[in-house]
Amino acid sequence: MHVFVTGATGVVGRRVVPLLLHAGHQVTAAGRNPNKLRRLQDQGIRAEAVNLFDLAAVGRAVAGAEAIVNLATAVPPPGPRMFLPWAWRPMDRVRRKVSRNLVDAALAGETVERIVQESFAPIYADAGDTWVDETAPVRPARYNRSVLAAEDSADRFTRAGRVGVVLRFGLFYGPDDTATAALLDAVRRGWFPLPGRPQAYLSWISHDDAASAVVAALGVPAGIYNVVESAPRRRRDTADTIARRLGVRPPRFLPTWATSVAGVVGATMAKSLRISNRKLREASGWAPRSGAVEELA
Repeated sequence: MHVFVTGATGVVGRRVVPLLLHAGHQVTAAGRNPNKLRRLQDQGIRAEAVNLFDLAAVGRAVAGAEAIVNLATAVPPPGPRMFLPWAWRPMDRVRRKVSRNLVDAALAGETVERIVQESFAPIYADAGDTWVDETAPVRPARYNRSVLAAEDSADRFTRAGRVGVVLRFGLFYGPDDTATAALLDAVRRGWFPLPGRPQAYLSWISHDDAASAVVAALGVPAGIYNVVESAPRRRRDTADTIARRLGVRPPRFLPTWATSVAGVVGATMAKSLRISNRKLREASGWAPRSGAVEELA
């Protein structure tokens, strides 16, 4: 297929593009960073800067595409600022307007038959030790309620008679990721930096496995799919394993009051979510190849 990829220069997008090419697809890559786009062009990949907030520009960019993969994001950098709700406003704008523009442009033409929309798995309600699948209730916080707007755009595409696929990604990690580096550094200094009870579950996904899931999503029925590792682990197990690999003492956990200080963002991160990837595995044959974030320690 001819696949139009937004966010093609991001940590997942730059892994998706070569996988699509290897699978035989034609790719048009869109991104914001001109230097990164130039590097894609130097590899012989069709790459262009597109104003995704301009519907007319989006319409021209997706003309002739048969599938759209929307990985455009505006995640604030790791650090104290990311716990401030207003730091996520650019992300809100991307999720609401860009997803809408892509669907509007696709429906205005006749060639695009499938849209794959990125989403966020930790919008589910806290589930304790219970397994969570795509039918579980969602409880997004105010700062990330726009996730549902992006998902609604994909659903609107499906209701129009085409195929809208939503991929709810778990917590990302990878060797070239600043958030992963910050996590490992915090454990070295004796702290596990994520709020939440030590016995609560975290559901992770590596950038590489997320990218392979995107390619797999080009062949699944319309709907919502969780993209997480097959064996979510408790925070305590993850923290202790990272510390052991780093050769340091098991880290301390943040006090319970730290979650409230971090506001709605902290409350989202503190939930216990043992998320299942069974639906995507059975629909596509996809399976994550990475083990867990602690392997990077």
